[in-house]
Amino acid sequence: MSNISMKDRYNQAISVLNQNIYQILIKVPNDIKDAIQEIRLRVNRPIMLYSNNKTYYINNDGSITEKESNVISSQKDIMECFKNICCYSVYSHQRELIEGYVTIKGGHRVGLCGTAVVNNGNITGIKDISSLNIRIAREIKGSANQIIDLLGYDEIIKGLLIIGAPSSGKTTILRDLSRQLSLNGKFKVVVVDERSEIGSVWSGINQNDNGLSDILDGYPKGQGIIQAIRVLSPDIIICDEVGTVSEISAIEEGLNAGVGIITTAHASTISDIKNRKQIQMLLSTGAFKNMAILKNRNKPCQIDRILTKEQLSDEINRSIFNYGFRSNAWSNGFKKT
Repeated sequence: MSNISMKDRYNQAISVLNQNIYQILIKVPNDIKDAIQEIRLRVNRPIMLYSNNKTYYINNDGSITEKESNVISSQKDIMECFKNICCYSVYSHQRELIEGYVTIKGGHRVGLCGTAVVNNGNITGIKDISSLNIRIAREIKGSANQIIDLLGYDEIIKGLLIIGAPSSGKTTILRDLSRQLSLNGKFKVVVVDERSEIGSVWSGINQNDNGLSDILDGYPKGQGIIQAIRVLSPDIIICDEVGTVSEISAIEEGLNAGVGIITTAHASTISDIKNRKQIQMLLSTGAFKNMAILKNRNKPCQIDRILTKEQLSDEINRSIFNYGFRSNAWSNGFKKT
């Protein structure tokens, strides 16, 4: 298992790009590399870097600026990068491409924009790639400490749903939970890692430190949960972004088998939680005793509050937080007994 710096993760993520773009991005100062979260390439548009909700452009010498630069990605650049990302085997990544992304070594995820190939109403592929979004995977040991301190291990294994906006640190916390829970000595932990982002397995080796967790890499979540229950006898199953009917059915089977489930869901406000069918379906399973509400992308991995299912229902019914999560809401949250 590796324990590499954010600078090295940045360098690893850009290594799949073509030489033209790589030679520019590698010049970015190391202190800037540490903070970069996303790199966006668009056909005939400037290369853009994102960090802590700020947008930057890059100059030929690797310096960054908030003013638009003339360093652009050509269509040829984008296609060369796309082929590199797929290791010149687009067919082997067909399942991922249908979902709109490819996961590369290190767990970095490349989002794709282009023209959908549709057959009988279903997306079967993508062509004419027009933009790429590289999300740099972050491993932050200790990012789950706040949840562990507030809840304790025995509460966490009763089921935990982590709710937050995109880039608020949900997957980063899952990684650290898998590490800390599995090293606790009391729990057998299985990670169902459909997108290879939690363990970032590459050629059978974890790129992230998941402690003593067993990793089912690339397994569709629903099938992976069932397989874990049948052959690995876990105490806890960890997976990311559950929401389909088959996945929720698998969670219910895990609950019936006495397995604790830890997973995530996208939501930025109480209104989101109330209106998103997937979250309501998850809550209806009874698999989650506690919900950890994250702050936002400006404060990644920070907990706004922790609520029991009953407390969350009360807040939804009162609708007093329909403008968004308040940072001073701890008094309404979970309290240890």
